Amino acid sequence: MKYRKQFYCLVFLLISFFSANAQNLNVEQKLQGIEQTINQILKDWNVPGCGIGIVVKDKLVFAKGYGYRNLEKKLPVTPNTLFQIASNTKLFTATAIGFLVNDGKLEWDQPIRNFVPKIRFNTDDLNKNVTIRDMLSHRTGISRHDGIWDNSSFTRQELFDRLKYLEPSLPLRQGFLYNNLMYAAAGQIVEDLSGQTWEKFVANKIFAPLSMTHSMFVPTDMAKQSDFMSPYYEKRDTDILLPYPLYTEMAGVGPCGSIISSINDLSGWMIAQMNAGKYNGQQVIPVNIITETLKPASIPWSVPDKYFENLNGLYGMGRGISSYKGHYRTQHNGAIGGIYSQIAYLPTDSIGIVVYVNGEHGSALVNIIPNLLFDKLLDLPPTDWNNRGLDVYLKNKEAAKKSRLTTNIDRIANTKPSHSLSDYVGVYEDAAYGKLDISMKNEQLHYFFNKVSLPLNHYHYDRFDSPDDEIYGTISILFDTDAQGSIHQAKISMDEKEVVFIKKPDAKLTDMNFLKRLEGKYALNEDNVKVQILNQELVLQNSPLPPMHLIGYKNSSFRIKEFSDYIIEFIMDATDNPTGFKWIAGGKANIYVKR
Repeated sequence: MKYRKQFYCLVFLLISFFSANAQNLNVEQKLQGIEQTINQILKDWNVPGCGIGIVVKDKLVFAKGYGYRNLEKKLPVTPNTLFQIASNTKLFTATAIGFLVNDGKLEWDQPIRNFVPKIRFNTDDLNKNVTIRDMLSHRTGISRHDGIWDNSSFTRQELFDRLKYLEPSLPLRQGFLYNNLMYAAAGQIVEDLSGQTWEKFVANKIFAPLSMTHSMFVPTDMAKQSDFMSPYYEKRDTDILLPYPLYTEMAGVGPCGSIISSINDLSGWMIAQMNAGKYNGQQVIPVNIITETLKPASIPWSVPDKYFENLNGLYGMGRGISSYKGHYRTQHNGAIGGIYSQIAYLPTDSIGIVVYVNGEHGSALVNIIPNLLFDKLLDLPPTDWNNRGLDVYLKNKEAAKKSRLTTNIDRIANTKPSHSLSDYVGVYEDAAYGKLDISMKNEQLHYFFNKVSLPLNHYHYDRFDSPDDEIYGTISILFDTDAQGSIHQAKISMDEKEVVFIKKPDAKLTDMNFLKRLEGKYALNEDNVKVQILNQELVLQNSPLPPMHLIGYKNSSFRIKEFSDYIIEFIMDATDNPTGFKWIAGGKANIYVKR
C-alpha cells in the first residue's frame, strides 16, 4: 500500500510538471488559419458540421463549431451543441466502478462473482475467473454480439441475464474483443452495489461536481432542447445529404454509450482527467481511479497503420493508450447513429481535444482532426492526415459502388421455396438475441427484428434476402426444415457468428397449465411410460432409459429433443384433456393409452 501511494504521488507530480510547461502554450497563434482548414475538410468529406474543444492544463481555451448542426434550418454548431458521445461513455462507467472499488464494494482483479454472485457466464472457467477489469478492458474472450442490443428494447437486467448464453470466441485474457454488453453489465453492477441506477450514480458522482449541468442520457430529451446535433448520411452514389434516423434505443445498453453532452460540459470532465482528478480546486475523481483506467490491460486487435505515427496501441479501461509521434496519448472514439466523436488528451503535455461530427460517412474525421490539431499545437512534423484519409475513403466508396454491380452472383436460378410462403410465417427465437418475427404482407414475407422491418424476396431454395437498404444493408435468412419437413429454424449471419432462431410452437405448448394436464402414466401393452414436468420442462420417462425432453411442436404434438425424428402427439378429448398419445418414429405410430 505504501508503494502504491508513492506511485500515485509520482504520477501526480509528473502531470503537474508537464502541465506547467503547457500553461505557456499560445493556442491562438498555433492554430492560425484553422477555420479555413476545418471548413475545407468538411467540404472535402461532404460532412455538415463539427465541434472542436481544446483544453490546456485546467482551462477550456478553444471551443468552436463549424458548419451546421441542422442543415434544413441552417443552424450552426456551437460550444453548447449537445451530441451523443456514444462509446466515450465507457470511461464514465469505468470511473463509476472505480468509486465502488474505493468504497470496498468491488476489487479490480478479484472474480466479479465474489461481489455479484448472480452474474453468470457461459463457462465454469469464466464464472470462476472473470474480473471487472476483464469486463472493462474487453478481454473476456466474448465477442461483441451487438445484434442483441442494437435497436432492441431489452432492459439492462435482461441484457445482463443474457451474458450466460454468449459462448467465448477466445480463452480468457488471450485477446482483445470489444464488447459493449460488458459495459451494460457493469452498469447493472453499479446499480446492484450502490442502490442507485447507473444514470443517477454518474449524475451525482461525476456530472454534478464537474458542472456538467446540461448533460443527459436520453436521446428524446436531447431532441427537445434548442441546441443539439442532427445526424446525416450521403444518399448512395450521390453527394445528397439526408437526415439519418436519430438512434434512441439506449436505455438497456446505456453504460456503454448513452451520455449526451457538449464541448462546454465535457471540458470539466477533460480538466479532471488531465489534473489528477481535480476540478476547480476540488478532488472530484480520486487519482487512483484515473491511474487504474490508464493501466494497460489488453492489446487491441488493430495493428499500427502503415505510416507508424501512432504506435504501441494498448487498452486500459474505457480508453486506449498509445504513443503518438513520441507523445503519450490516451483516447477513445464514439460512434452511433451517424454521430462520431473522439475525446483525447496527452497526459504529459496537458493538452486535450474533443471533436465530433454529424456525417455517417465521415467517421474518419474524428481521427483526422485531432491528429492535425496535435501536430500544430506541438509543432510536430506535419502529416497530410486529410488527403491521406480522403484517398482511402474515396477508393473504398468506388469499390463499394462497383461491388453493387455484381449482385446475386451466387444465386441459383429457377428455384422455388420448399413450402408455401405462409409456412415460413411465425415467431422465431434465440436465447441471447431474442425474437425474430416473420410475417406476411401483401403476399410477401417481411422481417421484423429489434424494431427494424424489411421486406424479404426469394433468393433461391429456402433463402430469402431483403433489398440492399442504405442504412441497414441486406439481411439474408436461410430457413431450415426439421425431420418432419416443417419449417423449423431461421439462420442469419449477425455480428461474428450465424445466429439460429428456432420457430416457436403454438403458445399453449409452453403454457404450464396445459402441460400439467398432460402429466400422467401412459401404456402400450406392458410398456409403461411416465410424462411429467421436471425443471419447468415436460419430460417422458421410459425406464431404464434416461429422460427424454419434449419440445413443443404444433397443435398437441411435441418433438423429442434427443431424437429429432421422433414425435409425441397427444390425443385430446372434447375437453382438451389427453386420453393417450401417438409415438411416431420411422414413419410409424404406436398408440399409448393414458391410465
